[in-house]
This record gives sequence, structure tokens and C-alpha cells, in this order.
Amino acid sequence: MLWKLAQLNVARPLQPLDAPALADFVAALEPVNALADASPGFVWRMQTERGDATEVRWGGDDELVVNLSVWSSVLALADFVYGGDHLAVMRRRREWFGPMDRSVTVLWWIPAGHRPTLGEAAERLNALRQHGPSPFAFTFRAAFPAPDDVSDPVDSPA
Repeated sequence: MLWKLAQLNVARPLQPLDAPALADFVAALEPVNALADASPGFVWRMQTERGDATEVRWGGDDELVVNLSVWSSVLALADFVYGGDHLAVMRRRREWFGPMDRSVTVLWWIPAGHRPTLGEAAERLNALRQHGPSPFAFTFRAAFPAPDDVSDPVDSPA
């Protein structure tokens, strides 16, 4: 079976997305999403008709912003997250998002062709928060190979 990497990250904006203080973040959404879509290893991302996921509400918390996507490997995702224009936006995240006291990013393997749901993502994030990294739910720093591919490179530059 071929496997792909699912990822979820959540963030709590310091102000509503239409506030002037978040204008640079909102302006970066379209170019960063286009960059992701064109990145090697990108497979899919959750989005609404607007082309992003900022309108998606999750976990009973209307303030959380979520990002759910699928990639070919941990390395492909890490190259996107920690490289180029996305990294420049990430470096400014503290201007726009408040600290959270628990894990905000989770990774897990899915069968090729499957599109993860927010329910699945919540289950994985909760497992990571409760039990730490495991093959079921992990992080960049503690990544696990795809279930039947022990040769999958999981080391990241993080």
C-alpha cells in the first residue's frame, strides 16, 4: 500500500481575521497557498470556495484557524514549511497568533487517495496531546516512517 502524510495545524489569531493587525497574514494566504499547491510532494489541502480554510470552524472553538493538508512525505512537507516564502511568513506568526499551551501540529500516515477529515485530525491531535508522539500521531521532531515503508526518510531540518 502506498502512504501519504496528513498534517493538521491549528492557531488562535490574536484578533479577528478582518482586523488591521492581521492584514499581512490574510494578504499572505493566497500566495502561500499557491506556493504549497506548486511544491514538490504536495497532494491536497482542505479549502473552501475562497481557496483557503480560514472559514472552517473546528473543535467547538470559533476562533481557531486550521490547516489540513496531505503530502508525499515528511521531507516534502518540511521542505515547504521550513523553506522559502513560507518560512518568512512563519517567522511572523507571533505577531498574528497567540501561544497555545498544547501541541498545535500533528502528522500521521494515510492510505494514498484518502482525504482526511477534521474528525480524524482531532483524534490524532488529541492522541498526540495525551500520549506524545507515536506511529498514530507524531511531529516533525519525532517522526515515524510510513507503516510498510521503513526506508521513508523522516528526518527533518527542524
